[in-house]
Amino acid sequence: MTSWRDRFSAITPRVAVVTHDLAMVWLVWQGLHRLRFGILPNPPEMPLWSTEIALVLLAQGLVFWQVGLYRGLWRFASVPDLWNIFKACALGLLTIALGLFLYNRLDLVSRTVLVLYPLSLMALLGAPRLLYRAWKDSASERTNAASVRILILGAGHAGEALVRDLRRFGTYQPVGFLDDAVRMRGTKVQGVPVLGRVSDVAEIARETAAKLLVIAMPSADAIAMQRVVIACERTGLPFRMVPRLADVLEGRSLPGELKEVAIEDLLGRKPVLPDWKAIRHWLGGRSVLVTGAGGSIGSELCHQCARHGARRIALVEIDELALTTTEAALRRDFPDLEYIQVLGDCGDPAVMEHALRLAEPEAVFHAAAYKQVPLLERQLREAVRNNVLSTTTVAKACREADVGTFVLISTDKAVDPVNVLGATKRLAEMVCQSLASERSTRFVTVRFGNVLDSAGSVVPLFREQIRKGGPVTVTDPEVTRYFMTIPEACQLILQASAIGTHEAVYTLDMGEPVPIRLLADQMIRLAGKQPGRDIAIVYTGLRPGEKLHETLFHADERYRPTGHPKILQAAPRSVIVGEIESAIQALQAASAKYDCDALATLLRTAVPEFQPEGAAEAEPGGSNTVVAFPARSARKV
Repeated sequence: MTSWRDRFSAITPRVAVVTHDLAMVWLVWQGLHRLRFGILPNPPEMPLWSTEIALVLLAQGLVFWQVGLYRGLWRFASVPDLWNIFKACALGLLTIALGLFLYNRLDLVSRTVLVLYPLSLMALLGAPRLLYRAWKDSASERTNAASVRILILGAGHAGEALVRDLRRFGTYQPVGFLDDAVRMRGTKVQGVPVLGRVSDVAEIARETAAKLLVIAMPSADAIAMQRVVIACERTGLPFRMVPRLADVLEGRSLPGELKEVAIEDLLGRKPVLPDWKAIRHWLGGRSVLVTGAGGSIGSELCHQCARHGARRIALVEIDELALTTTEAALRRDFPDLEYIQVLGDCGDPAVMEHALRLAEPEAVFHAAAYKQVPLLERQLREAVRNNVLSTTTVAKACREADVGTFVLISTDKAVDPVNVLGATKRLAEMVCQSLASERSTRFVTVRFGNVLDSAGSVVPLFREQIRKGGPVTVTDPEVTRYFMTIPEACQLILQASAIGTHEAVYTLDMGEPVPIRLLADQMIRLAGKQPGRDIAIVYTGLRPGEKLHETLFHADERYRPTGHPKILQAAPRSVIVGEIESAIQALQAASAKYDCDALATLLRTAVPEFQPEGAAEAEPGGSNTVVAFPARSARKV
């Protein structure tokens, strides 16, 4: 319970501010009238207190309170506070004039005083606030004289806000700005001078004894950010950046936090902005189930569902540690939601029936899959079992449970597949298409390219190779891939699911593909190293099942735009339901016998467009038979 001393301590500063402001009102009103009437030969009597002055103080005090002048603190007074003061003074003048007109018809009230009153009062109210803030900032700088000296790259709104935040916390001392705008040269922002251009950072950092560089350019494109990072690297100093507003709003960065420059900041593709209103309208209040909930995509998908209105989330995961970790993170960030943990293999019909019975979901996101291309070339049986047969099990269970929407998370490798991953994912798409019916579960397929920093992706591999001193291994100097971030991939999944078409395949217009050698080069630079000098890049040749270039669109799928400018909808290619059912039964039988030869033949027959690159050997410890797909010459797509 709060003691009277605590309440008194909290009220005292505000009472002092109110007293100060009313004293300034009295001083302005008295001072202006004495100046105005003092020039007359016989000035009227002007008492220090009267009913008229009481009305002035009452009227102006009520306006101060109503405008919200006492909700702010002098310590953080700024231009918006001055504007608020001006509004209070102007409205106060109108209220005073009305009150005195009703009281005495403005007798002995000078019209000149009425004109000068709001400006004079604004000066006497605003100046002490700004002086107090300047004094506190100066005292903070003196107290933190040993704080880290930083140089800020970018003198725009983000840089100005950063200086205010840094002064408030006192951990860092801004010593200057760098900006390429000519109009900024020689000016000061928040009292901090603009010392030169961004390209001069090495020389100016040395002259100012800066210890840290901060990039305050949240709206800079990838090319500009690459140029800035290269300039920062030449200094040999550590550098950070102000997070983008989208990262703050999505909870990936904290307000005022300085983050490391991430690889996605340097790639040449702007993130796709989702239609959050449509997503929340579709997702709000729903119960959802996510398979593979402990994986990179699955765990982020759970967080996105929690953030945008789901009331219950069921997590199906075979890895007990991943399941526990994901569920604990969700409970920490969203404690008011209901969570259901199901430990087990989603390819087990009993597991899925149990999970669907517990959660009663209105939407199921099937994120569980194997996705490592070279590994799956030698693990054909597990690729088929997990990516095809488990998808069949989950999809049929959802249809039998009358789930509203089933979302299959697929890959761009399912377009003209040349590897086991692409072929199994394409067959999974065909299974969902064969199960679709206007009177049952809505089946949606979402395709996207490589996901930055997902488990097993190239980014963590490069990061580990750089940490060990290299070399960084790239398969081919010409190889390219489409990339997106994990949150962006999950936003695409939710956006496509919310569009509402009963049976559809959605893909993202991902812009231009990124050369993997450029990705390696930028990651080495982000680590403070120089490619070729500190860390070598070695080209190892394409691995089994890999293409030089991925394609996003199939020639026969007739893509058309949707309500979202970056999401395209494909017209599904026709499938024969009976043939799909027969193929699944044959694959189940071959899988039960671990017959990789039969699995290879069946997969090739079920997915006619599957054109394998080379051959895949039998998995160690499995059949001794070499699994050979029909070979063909390598090609560039």
